[in-house]
Amino acid sequence: MLIRGPGLSDTMSRYLIRRIEETPNIELKTRTRIVALGGAPGLESVTWRDAEGKLTTVPIRHVFVMTGADPNTGWLENCVALDEKGFVKAGPDLLPSDLAASQWPLRRPPLLFETNRPGVFAVGDVRAGSTKRVAAAVGEGSVCIQLVHKVLAE
Repeated sequence: MLIRGPGLSDTMSRYLIRRIEETPNIELKTRTRIVALGGAPGLESVTWRDAEGKLTTVPIRHVFVMTGADPNTGWLENCVALDEKGFVKAGPDLLPSDLAASQWPLRRPPLLFETNRPGVFAVGDVRAGSTKRVAAAVGEGSVCIQLVHKVLAE
């Protein structure tokens, strides 16, 4: 397992780190980056560079990439309310000051997953307070469909 940073503790829960550390066929390589993928027509090798600059190429046929958990929401600033980390605030996570700043126009409060903009919803990893799991995001999306129908019926 290649990790760009110094370790997993900044981005992963302790129980997952422990499971990785206890798995004998997983080797952690910190401060290491993939620099090349080789093979044609499919993946046959991966080359990485470690902290000392050493290049290593090994035969690998599959790569799973996790690029991080920082939301790409800068383009939403001054549009929807964001928390201090840049995640979209929605539903019960919205403060009265968030609604006042956006001049919330409706008599009702925002629905679950609704942002401070009526009819604009946020689900999945981008939402503040989400569990950051695929199954949860799918569930949130299916609930959100019902909420969209409710807003459209207003």
